[in-house]
Amino acid sequence: MKILLDSKIFEIRTDNVLLNNLQDLLAALKDAEAEVIIGELSLKDLEKEDFIVTEDRDIHKDATKMELDDRVLLVEEALQIFINYINKDTKIAPLPLKREFVRDLNYDDPIFDSLKEEYMPEFEGWFKKISYEGRRSWVYYRKNGRIGAILIYKLEAEPIEDSKPPLPEKKRLKVSMLKVTFIEHKIGELFIKMAVDVSVKNNISEIYLTHFTKSNDPLVKLISEYGFNKAAVKNNGEDIFIKKLVVDDDAKRLSPIEVSKIFYPSFYDGDYVKKFVVPIRPGYHNKLFTDYSKRQITLSEYADEFVVEGNTIKKAYISHSNIKAMKRGDLILFYRSEDEQAVTSLGVVESVHIGIEDSGQILQLVGKRTVFTREEIDRWIERNPVSIFLFRHHFHFKKPVDLDRLIECQVIKAAPQSAMEISSGKYARIKDMGGIDERYTVH
Repeated sequence: MKILLDSKIFEIRTDNVLLNNLQDLLAALKDAEAEVIIGELSLKDLEKEDFIVTEDRDIHKDATKMELDDRVLLVEEALQIFINYINKDTKIAPLPLKREFVRDLNYDDPIFDSLKEEYMPEFEGWFKKISYEGRRSWVYYRKNGRIGAILIYKLEAEPIEDSKPPLPEKKRLKVSMLKVTFIEHKIGELFIKMAVDVSVKNNISEIYLTHFTKSNDPLVKLISEYGFNKAAVKNNGEDIFIKKLVVDDDAKRLSPIEVSKIFYPSFYDGDYVKKFVVPIRPGYHNKLFTDYSKRQITLSEYADEFVVEGNTIKKAYISHSNIKAMKRGDLILFYRSEDEQAVTSLGVVESVHIGIEDSGQILQLVGKRTVFTREEIDRWIERNPVSIFLFRHHFHFKKPVDLDRLIECQVIKAAPQSAMEISSGKYARIKDMGGIDERYTVH
């Protein structure tokens, strides 16, 4: 496995956390027996190396445009991936996400320092105001007691008039604060997912946030990946980013994968895409879909540990199934085997990779989305080559469709043993029985 490490990282002397992580990363790469190349980067490197590690946000932006962003890592992301890879005991990462009243937060916590500078002197007054209102927040505390990530949102139904252009009155969810200084465990992605879930449950079709955008802005990179676009500029210079959850008529010309990305959780399910029922074992289902309503919380989660894969929208599925017919934009309906024996969840395929025999290539494909140790990956390829599809999870069915109903409605003849394609008509029956909201589908 070849890792290209940006030499410019070593020129950064003022960030002690980064330097400590870099030292730990070099040790982890040595234990993983990876070939480390230190040098200057170019766009061509994105196509020929297994992984690139850089803090250069322009390179990350270019990688996203080239759809190679799963292989381009920040130092902290790379450290997380390779620590998990070499350590068989690091399957579950701690994530004590707490629901806190804003009034109980430490106003002097360093996470607020940049906001105090940007919004001086209004920030203190705003913080006191929402404290008195009894507003709540979602908070991740680091081991040293400081805040590593915070999410505050509220529901609105009013125009945004202090902007160019002004925005009309509409029911919206406003993300009042989304700040992450600790990128492990995919907390930023989790916060986006939480905001979308709250919006869906409250029949809200639009989310927005305001932000003083900087060059190579990490927040803009995160939210752009899930469909936030700049829509206006406030009078104080803040950019207004809006995410639409329901596809409008002008956007129906988009490709299936563009619909999935820009209008998540909406998705295209017309005749231009194939539909597959994919069996998944309960253990893997529990790992990928921690928000599934029937899932039992584990003892480790009660002890403030969290399954990393459960935080993500973008996930990875590994199996020995033959998925040659599966293409980008196709729909996958996960059939939970053994215990529940029901179709439970729906996703959109982002990419498909078959016949993989090399553990390094598996890590390259799934490392940003899921947590596997070297031991687990080696077990996957002991018997046969594996197939991988990367996908975005969109919905769980409100009413899981069990095997008896699937057979009774002539969707399938027996429990699926591997990925199987079904017709659009059979898919429509599952969608109807499962209770997928038609507002979030495009035909």
